[in-house]
Amino acid sequence: MKSIAPQFVVPDEVAAAEYYRDFLGIRILGFFGQLPVFSTVARDNAEIQLGKADSAAGPAHDSVPRDSGLDAYVGVTSVDSFHAQFKERGAKIVASPQVRVSKCFVENNFGFRLAFAMDMQSPT
Repeated sequence: MKSIAPQFVVPDEVAAAEYYRDFLGIRILGFFGQLPVFSTVARDNAEIQLGKADSAAGPAHDSVPRDSGLDAYVGVTSVDSFHAQFKERGAKIVASPQVRVSKCFVENNFGFRLAFAMDMQSPT
């Protein structure tokens, strides 16, 4: 496998795409369909697809059934760098980086949680 692109179902894919652009520094690749109904955002080799939920449905994310649930786990080379960028942009950070865990958690405007993490060397 070279990559994976999770698809999040959201009530407003334009607002979701703009959140990723404005708060997480992720570029919008495009909007598709009438209204539109689908969009794709990307940074480096990671993509997230955003699909419009049916009118009566809300966002469907994993953090609802489990407090510790995640919707995407993103491997990065420097979690501290991403954390600093997110903080500067005003992203909703739900957990700051910790050396023992080496993850930074952010939550988008529809409640989807993403973990940004990096491999840590084992102490010798």
